[in-house]
Amino acid sequence: MKDGDGWTRCSAGHDHWGVYGAAGLLLVAPGPAVLLQHRAIWSHHGDTWGVPGGARGSEESPVQAALREASEETGLDAATVTVLGELVDDHGGWSYTTVLARAQTELPVHALDRESTDVRWVPVEGVTGLPLHPGFAVTWPLLRTRL
Repeated sequence: MKDGDGWTRCSAGHDHWGVYGAAGLLLVAPGPAVLLQHRAIWSHHGDTWGVPGGARGSEESPVQAALREASEETGLDAATVTVLGELVDDHGGWSYTTVLARAQTELPVHALDRESTDVRWVPVEGVTGLPLHPGFAVTWPLLRTRL
């Protein structure tokens, strides 16, 4: 357990996981395809697809947290990706940062923890055909333009 694990409430009154905020990795490879995680049904907004990610530790930057979470959840070697930028979704007192990154190829990945039922490369054109995590669904149109 990290020191950032836990629920908190934003100024809009919504509950969020990550005492210090949360971050996820939107990784794109030629095709183009993006790496997505199918969330376990028991998890918050379970049975939806989104980016690998989770709570930030108190001493972690969003980039560090996103790369660590992606590695823990998918086996991704963070040294093989190039960070392109960040998109911050600020909820007032809590934020989720999507870290955008590029891989030279569709790197091998696997669902490595109980939070995921699957991780896979999804063609960009097929993303909206999946049941998306609500937060990812809202930011996807903007994120797509930044890819």
